[in-house]
Amino acid sequence: MVSRAHPHTRRDYAAFTHITTRWADNDIYGHMNNAVHYQLFDTTVNTHLMQIGLLDPANSETVFLVVDTGCTYFAEMRFPDTITAGLRVAHLGTSSVRYQIALFANDDDSAAAQGHFTHVHVARSDRRPRPLTPPTRQALEALHK
Repeated sequence: MVSRAHPHTRRDYAAFTHITTRWADNDIYGHMNNAVHYQLFDTTVNTHLMQIGLLDPANSETVFLVVDTGCTYFAEMRFPDTITAGLRVAHLGTSSVRYQIALFANDDDSAAAQGHFTHVHVARSDRRPRPLTPPTRQALEALHK
């Protein structure tokens, strides 16, 4: 039998993004559709990269491509919840970074959902991996918790 993960708490994360749910996020069952969780992961990671100057989606010579993602669900979320997304770095490789993201509904301290999101740093021109630069590595290390 596989043991089930336990929900993380806010103190387990290094950075936070606040996201407002939308009417369209709910599905026929009255809660946020599971596919939306992955969109929130993507939004959280890329918003943070843009805010700290590591990504300009239109002009950066290098970009980050998703190569792996996953999610564990603990509690339902729905419109009109306000989501706080916690972000931390679990692992830094030569050209990759594995993030962990938790989604907290409203003022809850326990994650409603948490997952991982792996990016590979690539050249925009040929999509081939490029080593993380020292400034990029330093900025990502600040998220390691």
